[in-house]
Amino acid sequence: MEVNQAKQEHLLALKGLHMEISGKFPTFCNPKPNVYLMRLTKPTLFTNMPVTCEDRDLPGDLFGRLMKEDPSTIKGSEALMLGEMLTLPQNFGNIFLGETFSSYISVNNDSSQLVKDILVKADLQTSSQRLNLSASNNAVTELKPESCIDDVIHHEVKEIGTHILVCAVSYTTQAGEKLYFRKFFKFQVLKPLDVKTKFYNAESDLSSVTDEVFLEAQIQNITTSSMFMEKVSLEPSMMYNVAELNTVETEDEGTSTFGKMSYLQPMDTRQYLYCLKPKPEFAEKAGVIKGVTVIGKLDIVWKTNLGERGRLQTSQLQRMAPGYGDVRLSLEMIPDTVNLEEPFDITCKITNCSERTMDLVLEMCNTCSIHWCGVSGRQLGKVSPSASLALPLKLLSSVQGLQSISGLRLTDTFLKRTYEYDDIAQVCVVCPYMSRES
Repeated sequence: MEVNQAKQEHLLALKGLHMEISGKFPTFCNPKPNVYLMRLTKPTLFTNMPVTCEDRDLPGDLFGRLMKEDPSTIKGSEALMLGEMLTLPQNFGNIFLGETFSSYISVNNDSSQLVKDILVKADLQTSSQRLNLSASNNAVTELKPESCIDDVIHHEVKEIGTHILVCAVSYTTQAGEKLYFRKFFKFQVLKPLDVKTKFYNAESDLSSVTDEVFLEAQIQNITTSSMFMEKVSLEPSMMYNVAELNTVETEDEGTSTFGKMSYLQPMDTRQYLYCLKPKPEFAEKAGVIKGVTVIGKLDIVWKTNLGERGRLQTSQLQRMAPGYGDVRLSLEMIPDTVNLEEPFDITCKITNCSERTMDLVLEMCNTCSIHWCGVSGRQLGKVSPSASLALPLKLLSSVQGLQSISGLRLTDTFLKRTYEYDDIAQVCVVCPYMSRES
């Protein structure tokens, strides 16, 4: 029985715990430093709850005099909730993804004995990795009683979920005994923003660049405090150039569509729009652009409260590649408005998106409103892979209003395969003889 008690007492002492065991054995304890942790955050503005009343009420001007005597109120604006004083953090607070986690670690020798070879190590354990945050891995020679070792760690939070800060301390007592203990500090990392994206594939063949992609990014503030959106930009992939569509161009400079003060209130959502165009060296390679799904990534920078900065980068945004098939037909030129029953010209562009040579035949089929002018069933010749062919056509409309151009058919004589193209574009048909009523 006495042997078992001695083993238990020795084990507890090695763990650094002060233990007193009654009985035959005397009190046995080892010097043990203590670890203190404090998160470093900026203070907040002090707010109070002003209480006012009219002069004819029973308190009279009592509330007004008390608020003027209150040192936390703003002189001359005592009725405002916001004061001039700052408040230190009262709790650990929330940590959001993209922010920098800063913490003050202090190892204090609260015992009356000298300890030697103190090594402090701080690791951050996440769901996927373990990171060493210690500024120095060198041991301190000695730590006198009532003295401390201080360290400040910083880490940009890049994962959400549970994080555990592990503070490990190893030291040697005066008796030469090496001891070791750890302390765990657990906290949650929350998501500050909800980002949703939408892609719109457009064919801008009326310009010199084709295959435009429009990206709409919806960003919602899901925290409980306001954010100042310092930057929201799109970093395109190597095949695209990007143009931001979030400013209104004026004579002097561009003005943001969100106003001069770019604040995002809690639970508010803001929409950003970007236009991506293929670089000139890739624009004419239909087969290459067809298979591109990686567009780029969003880079979001914001500030909260007294200037705490956060940054969030999304993963590579991907879109569904447009399915043009083996042959792509697009418009190079078309008028916006045409006259009723008068021929007008359009220019089509035929691109071979397959990996083989095609021998194409063009057929033009009339619809209820659109009538093609020319010979149907004519040979267009052979088109090599990734090559294009400009095709001028003439047609007229027999119906007024907004009419859809349809009825083109391309047949590959090698495979006997026909490709149908309807609703290629729309044109406004007006009657030039209609007199306006006064």
